[in-house]
Amino acid sequence: MDSSEQVVTPDPATIKGLDAWRSLPIKQQPQWGDSRALEQVTGELSTVPPLVFAGEVDMLRDRLARVARGDAFLLQGGDCAETFAGATADQIRNRVKTILQMAVVLTYGASMPIIKMGRMAGQFAKPRSSDEETRDGLTLPAYRGDIVNGYDFTAESRTPDPSRMLRGYHTAASTLNLIRAFTQGGFADLRMVHSWNRGFAENPANVQYEGLAKEIDRAVKFMEAAGADFDELKRVEFYASHEGLLMDYERPLTRIDSRTGAPYVTSAHFLWIGERTRELDGAHVDFFSRVRNPLGVKLGPSTSVEDMKALMDKLDPHREPGRLTFITRMGANAIADVLPPLLEATKAMEISPLWVSDPMHGNGMTTSTGFKTRRFEDVVKEVTGFFEAHRAVGTHPGGIHVELTGDDVTECLGGSQKIDELGLETRYESLCDPRLNHQQSLELAFLVAEELTKL
Repeated sequence: MDSSEQVVTPDPATIKGLDAWRSLPIKQQPQWGDSRALEQVTGELSTVPPLVFAGEVDMLRDRLARVARGDAFLLQGGDCAETFAGATADQIRNRVKTILQMAVVLTYGASMPIIKMGRMAGQFAKPRSSDEETRDGLTLPAYRGDIVNGYDFTAESRTPDPSRMLRGYHTAASTLNLIRAFTQGGFADLRMVHSWNRGFAENPANVQYEGLAKEIDRAVKFMEAAGADFDELKRVEFYASHEGLLMDYERPLTRIDSRTGAPYVTSAHFLWIGERTRELDGAHVDFFSRVRNPLGVKLGPSTSVEDMKALMDKLDPHREPGRLTFITRMGANAIADVLPPLLEATKAMEISPLWVSDPMHGNGMTTSTGFKTRRFEDVVKEVTGFFEAHRAVGTHPGGIHVELTGDDVTECLGGSQKIDELGLETRYESLCDPRLNHQQSLELAFLVAEELTKL
C-alpha cells in the first residue's frame, strides 16, 4: 500500500450493525445440521480474498446512476441457478457470448451504452415454495441450490452441507476469472460479436431481424472507415450479480473498505432481494440496507405504492442515484394494470429509481407432462407492457433481467424455433426454472431493440 494512503478505522457501530439481522425474522435459510462445521466454514469465508472489489462496486453504482437518468440501459442475464457441474469453460463462454451478442443489438437500438451484468459467479442458492419435497412417500429437504445441498433425491444428497459454501466461493472465483479473461482479452471485440449476430439474422427462421442486422453492419463498417479505435472496443465492462439469499455466505464475505470504512458485500458487484424475502422487518432488508453495493428488489403483482415507498425509505433513504433498482416481475397479463401506478408515484415524488423488467418469473406454467416452462410470447408480452407503461407515464425503462443460457436447450415454449410441449423433452436441463436458450435470447434482444428505437 502506498504510504500516502490513509486507512480508515472501521466504526464499531457499523460492524455491530452488520449483525443486527441475526435477531430478526428470516426466511429461506437452510437448516444446517452441523453447527461446528458451519462455524468453521463461515470463519474461513471471512478471511478469504474478496471476489469483487469496492472500487468495481462503486464504478457499477455510477454506471447504474446513468441508467436511472435515462442515459444508459441495463442488460442482466444468466442461469436460473448455477450449478457446480455447469461451471465449465465452454458453458461460461457461451453465456458471456450470448449476453455480448444481445448487448450489441441493444446498443444499436438504444443509441446509448448497455451495462452488461451476468446472473453469474454466485447464483447458486434458490428460494423454494416449500422446505420439503415428497416423492413416493419419502420426504426430504427441498433442493436449495448447489451451495446448500444436492439435487439427487437421496437423504445424503439433500442434507444441507456447509462445506458447499466453500465450493461455491471457489467456483465463483474461477468463473469470474474466466469472465474477466473473455471480456478483456479480445473475445468481446465488437466486430466479432456482430459477425455472430449476422449469422443469426441470416437464418430463414429469423429473417424478420435481418434488416436491423444489416443496419448494424453498415454502422460497424462506417466506424471502421472513420478510423474508430477498435482496440478499445475489444474490451467491455462486465459485472457479476446474484440474489442475496444465503446469509451464512453473504455476511462472511462482507468487508470494510479501508478507504472509507464502509461495508461492501464482496461476493458480487450487485445483489438483489427476492419477492419472498423483502419484508421490511426481515433480516435480508436490514442487512442489505447497511452495505454500499447497488441493490435490486423484486416487485411482484401484489406490490402497492406504500410497499414500494417503504422499501425506498429503508434501502435508499438518501435517494442516491444508482443505489436502488426495482426489478418488476408482474406477469404478462398484470403488468399493464400494476406497473403504471408505481411509476406515477415515483414521478410525483420526483425520484428516479432504476426500473428493470424481469419477464420470466411472473409467467411460469407447468405442462400436462410435468415440465415447468414459460411461453416466449408471454415473455415478449410482459417486456412490451413494461415499455408501454413507461412511455405512457414518461419514465425511463431502464433494463431487462432475463434467465438465459448460451446453450441450445429446450425449456421455454415458442420462439422462432417453435418449441412445443413435446419438444421440451428434447433437451430440458434446468434444475429449477426454465431458461431462454441462445436463439430465444437473441430473438428477445432484437425485439427489445425495436422497443428502444421508440424511446
